[in-house]
Amino acid sequence: MPLYYTQDHEWIDVDGDTGTVGITDYAQGQLGDITFVELPEPGATLKKGDAPCVVDSVKAASDVYAPVSGTVTEANAALEGEPELVNTDPESGGWLFRLTLSNTSELGGLMDRAAYDEYVAGL
Repeated sequence: MPLYYTQDHEWIDVDGDTGTVGITDYAQGQLGDITFVELPEPGATLKKGDAPCVVDSVKAASDVYAPVSGTVTEANAALEGEPELVNTDPESGGWLFRLTLSNTSELGGLMDRAAYDEYVAGL
């Protein structure tokens, strides 16, 4: 399953026409302890760049942007009781939402892991 990254520090793991979205380890480290996650509702239609999700931390509230366009199919219900999963397992169990991709060509504008690591190293 291909994994893609954005300059806003979101990741999307693509399996067919389904994408699982979260924030990167770098992003959670910058935010500090996550205290609450506002998740999108299943059925919400997103355009690339929309902000369907908010992550609150001890430092700030931060929007999470949709890396691609699509329709939300699921939100990570585990985060309602354990928002700290975003800190402890940001690129796996701390995922935020899943969506059905409506325009797979948008993936072409995202980075692979090597490009993302290089991008972060330059920050």
